[in-house]
Amino acid sequence: MANTASARKRIRQTAIRNERNRARRSRVGTFLTKVEKAIASGDQAAAKAAFQDAQPEMQRAATKGVLHLNTVSRKLSRLSARIKALGAAAQG
Repeated sequence: MANTASARKRIRQTAIRNERNRARRSRVGTFLTKVEKAIASGDQAAAKAAFQDAQPEMQRAATKGVLHLNTVSRKLSRLSARIKALGAAAQG
């Protein structure tokens, strides 16, 4: 149990930050799920639109320190490649 005022304040701050970060991580997951569903459906236009919505949310999570920047970059790169492959599969 925290004995000092600063320790009690730190506990309050940590709880608030934890809740905020959990919400942000959950939000990113929701956007990723939408992109995955669009890719699975095979609709490149829908996948691109979902990707455009997910991208700033993921970058924001990286900026806030919820996710590592390299993790976000890797995920975006792989999603982008999969969406691009949808177009190539449709043409060829």
